[in-house]
Amino acid sequence: MTSEEIIAGTERYLMHTYARQPLALTRGAGCRVYDPEEREYIDFVSGVAVDALGHCAEEVTSALNAQAATLMHVSNLYHTEPQVQLAKLLVEHSFADKVFFCNSGAEANETAIKLTRQYAAQTHGLECYEIIAMENSFHGRTMATIAATGQPRFHAGIGPLLPGILHIPFNDIGAAKRAITASTAGVLVEPIQGEGGVVAADRQFLQELRDLCDRFGSLLIFDEVQTGVGRTGQLFAYEHDGVIPDIMTLAKGLGGGVPIGACLAVDRVAQAFSPGMHGCTLGGNPLVCATARAVMQRLLERDGLLDHCRVTGQYFVEKLHVLKEMFGCIQDVRGRGLLLGLALSIEGKHIVDTCREQGFLINCTSGRVLRFIPPLTISREDIGRLCDVLTTAFQKTMEETAS
Repeated sequence: MTSEEIIAGTERYLMHTYARQPLALTRGAGCRVYDPEEREYIDFVSGVAVDALGHCAEEVTSALNAQAATLMHVSNLYHTEPQVQLAKLLVEHSFADKVFFCNSGAEANETAIKLTRQYAAQTHGLECYEIIAMENSFHGRTMATIAATGQPRFHAGIGPLLPGILHIPFNDIGAAKRAITASTAGVLVEPIQGEGGVVAADRQFLQELRDLCDRFGSLLIFDEVQTGVGRTGQLFAYEHDGVIPDIMTLAKGLGGGVPIGACLAVDRVAQAFSPGMHGCTLGGNPLVCATARAVMQRLLERDGLLDHCRVTGQYFVEKLHVLKEMFGCIQDVRGRGLLLGLALSIEGKHIVDTCREQGFLINCTSGRVLRFIPPLTISREDIGRLCDVLTTAFQKTMEETAS
């Protein structure tokens, strides 16, 4: 099919739930993707932080093909080796003791909310059920996670929302102190608000949240769906600040391109679930677990991808600061590792379009924040080339604005 045929088919047969760019993609290799006419694009979106090792990485495709030829799915009525091996890797390299596997970040957050309330009911009683979430957050599109999402635009027309979820300003410890009470089952927070504009949590804010949760017997939940699995230069973002949650959710980069989510918890919390309380038919099947295991093993190599992410991310930040000095419409450089953002005083769509026309895929979130979430394998050379294109794009935009 040609690009035009694919785009027309999308319009004809798919629900219009995405504002898709006018681009059809048919194959990928490393940090590059190609349309049906073989035009090349350097990808700084990576499937929204999913393709952590790049497109069709050898580790991912080999693990996927080998497992597909062995055992793909038998359900969680039985024990499977890839699931155990992946859970073991996650537990041994995090704070957690137990893992629940599902299919997406939304499902992982749904699990975290459900587990938190189950634990609170068993530990403190049924009157303890409130979840404190953050304004400007994003946690998914199920009915529970959309209620936890602190952006009213996602709530329009689908009420009433799940009760018992309150929102406070992000990074406002005073608001947290006023909100957290004996009725608070848990506090849900992203170490970096990705969809909310690449805004990082202050270390002191996270530390004081931990202290408040300990004081009231509430659970601290980190949504690391976007920040986890190497994205920030550590295996998990909580490692930067040394604040240990009780529950953590993962997805996106964990599968390297296949759909998987995970909810990790310490033993005392995980024990609140017993057989029949929660489940996921396709969650953690051998196919996705074998693939995710390969991703984890690649990330855990000594002096490997995590070091590359930190060093390359710092180089990227330096290049973005040069742009900020050049253009007054750039207000801030945000993020950590290879989850970075440029906050603008203008709409970002035109910059995204210009970059695409020049063979670079970037993303704009919250209307005015350019987000850069490339594969963790991205090179300094590709970053430099993107920044050259961004320079041209901003110059063009400023000239058009002036005229």
